[in-house]
Parts: sequence; structure tokens; C-alpha cells
Amino acid sequence: MLDTALWICLTLIVLAMALNVYRLAAGPDVPDRLLALDTLYVNSIALIVLLGLRLNTKIYFEAALLIAMLGFVGTMAICRYLLRGDIIE
Repeated sequence: MLDTALWICLTLIVLAMALNVYRLAAGPDVPDRLLALDTLYVNSIALIVLLGLRLNTKIYFEAALLIAMLGFVGTMAICRYLLRGDIIE
């Protein structure tokens, strides 16, 4: 039963990532593309955690934590660049 639920979740996450890639490519302006990129990295974290559950390994959870930290810092840097024009004052 858990195996079926994991496959359904993996499929839905991959579908959500495909829709995020579409929004990233066809976004009408920069904030929409930034939100699509932010949502894409959150979906990639969910995908990695689900793969870790499916394969029963702990290394995927550490990779998801690393991606979460890098994604947060990257999003903050891009937002700061868009708002102020520079990252470091």
C-alpha cells in the first residue's frame, strides 16, 4: 500500500515540476519566473525525500536539506538583486 502511495506522489510531484518548468519558460514577467523557480526547488526537495523513502536510504534526506539551504539563500539573493540592484552593499 505504501509503495502505491509513493508512486502516486512521485507522479504528481513530477507533473508539478513539469508545470513549473512551463511557467518558468512562459512567465509573463520576472516575479512570476522567480516564483516558478522557487516552487521548482521546493518540488525537487519533495521528490528527493520521496525517493529516499522509496529506496530506504538516508543520504537523500541530507541532499534534500542541502538543496533547501541553497535554494533559500539563492532565492534571497535573487530577490535582493531584483529589488535593490545589488546583492552585497
